[in-house]
Amino acid sequence: MTDADYIAMEKSTIVRSGRRARLLPLARQGNRALSALAPALAARLAERLFLTPPLTRRPAAEIDLLATARARPMHVGARRIETWVWGSGPRVLLVHGWGGRGAQLGALVGPLVARGFSVVTFDAPGHGASDSGLVTIPEMIGAIRAVAASRGPLAGLIAHSVGATAAVRALYEGLEVGAAVFVGAAAELTGPAVRFSETLGFSRAVRDRMHRLIEERVGRPWSAFDVTTLAPALAAPLLVIHDRGDAEVPWQHGMMITRAWRGADMLMTEGLGHRRILRDPDVVAAAVAFLTARVPERGVAATDVEAPQGTPLEILMAG
Repeated sequence: MTDADYIAMEKSTIVRSGRRARLLPLARQGNRALSALAPALAARLAERLFLTPPLTRRPAAEIDLLATARARPMHVGARRIETWVWGSGPRVLLVHGWGGRGAQLGALVGPLVARGFSVVTFDAPGHGASDSGLVTIPEMIGAIRAVAASRGPLAGLIAHSVGATAAVRALYEGLEVGAAVFVGAAAELTGPAVRFSETLGFSRAVRDRMHRLIEERVGRPWSAFDVTTLAPALAAPLLVIHDRGDAEVPWQHGMMITRAWRGADMLMTEGLGHRRILRDPDVVAAAVAFLTARVPERGVAATDVEAPQGTPLEILMAG
């Protein structure tokens, strides 16, 4: 399983990179030929590509942030994952998206700690500093639940992109949180699979085979991770944040989740895209304020610093 992050990341990287731009037509041509001549082999290749998160170099700001944390590796099944903790107080778990890293949500750490929370994040299996390899959505869900069990209970959860998709399933399976914030969340995962196969030149028949292979691997249908189907059974207070210009997960996904989730609020932004939104001061302030209002019993840190303030953002109530 994957999400729109993978597809769009591959597309945008290919567009920006001259070498990859030259290679993409060759890859498409090869995958079209393989789809026609050996569809079973093409489906296995597509499955492997689909389940392999893209790895990127960790920027210096993330390295500096992680150096201030308490690093605590742990195992989820046979795989090692890295976790980090800051502060003391009620726990807030930060969950990254496909191809991401926990520290990508690092702009939230300082403001949350200043408000009396402790913050936990991790690199999911196959991501960042954790053990590499193929990854499925159930493995990401398992990591969320394992980290929560080890570092919980959770007062709050903030999740980005497919991390939100995995978090919804974890909540549906019994994970308890006081409140949640989803940023750029995907409402379903079938659409990204279509874009993936079209981008890389795999045929529709091969895509259908890939779907079945992944379902056999995880033991669940793709519909098991449909957020709008799961949302009506969930009651945690939720703020959905999405940018109107998100080119990777359209803002309509956020609206669909908001409407399906009882009592959810939606905050729309402009011009922040899919990743810069995680560092925007107004978005950080809104997420921290949302959790703070719903977890009243906290000890404020001695080095209390107000969450960043700025231009008011539009909050739309779920209708």
